[in-house]
Amino acid sequence: MTPAKDASNLNSAGFRCISCGWKIGRLFVQYSPGNIRLMKCDNCKAVADPYIECEFMIILIDLILHKSKAYRHLLYNMLNLENNNFKAIMLKSFLLHFILDACRVTFSVRCKDTSDSMRDGSELVWTTLKVIVDVLFGNFVFASVLWIWVSILLKLNHNLLRFKEVFFVVLVSSYFKLFLLAMMVWDFPYSVLYIVDIFVLSSNAVALRVLTRLKMSSCIAISFSAHITKFFAYHWLLSLLKCFR
Repeated sequence: MTPAKDASNLNSAGFRCISCGWKIGRLFVQYSPGNIRLMKCDNCKAVADPYIECEFMIILIDLILHKSKAYRHLLYNMLNLENNNFKAIMLKSFLLHFILDACRVTFSVRCKDTSDSMRDGSELVWTTLKVIVDVLFGNFVFASVLWIWVSILLKLNHNLLRFKEVFFVVLVSSYFKLFLLAMMVWDFPYSVLYIVDIFVLSSNAVALRVLTRLKMSSCIAISFSAHITKFFAYHWLLSLLKCFR
């Protein structure tokens, strides 16, 4: 069997060549401080990870441009899934994701409601309820749809460890939600929320393609289904709660 057809290598965690996704033992050899030699991939014979010598801003630009090589560098060679601190990184990603979702709902309410209504006690309670529904119920629906799609397409048979990796890359690839923090300080039009959502959706699709090696159309379908189901489930539950308001 040739290296390019070794599926076990492609699906295992560890450092990866950013060109072909092949697993490698190490990315570089350091001879002295500041003197390193980048390793080449045994499969494609290219330098395994040239991003090691790049500034983070260059990596960020390539991530924004949705380059698969940049996502492989981020997910495998920076946030190594075999890292002993993987659980801690995932927990922090969860917390940050929830905080940013709460910021999104708060910004949405601030754009739609007047300042007088926001100072009203009942409106403050209603805003808090919206945040709770989006952060807890919305993300539960999102994770459930993601679980169903990934289980079907990858035939994981409820492989919890593999699903954690999938959900982790979705959280990490939602980094553009950090822009929501700026929206809480400066005034932006409401339409910017949809721009952020579209960017997050497309970024999730690229990250899923890098991890699962599925077709791009399948990854877009997974990402779109999870996001749109979360959107409708959130508004459906809010409409029910309004009946008891």
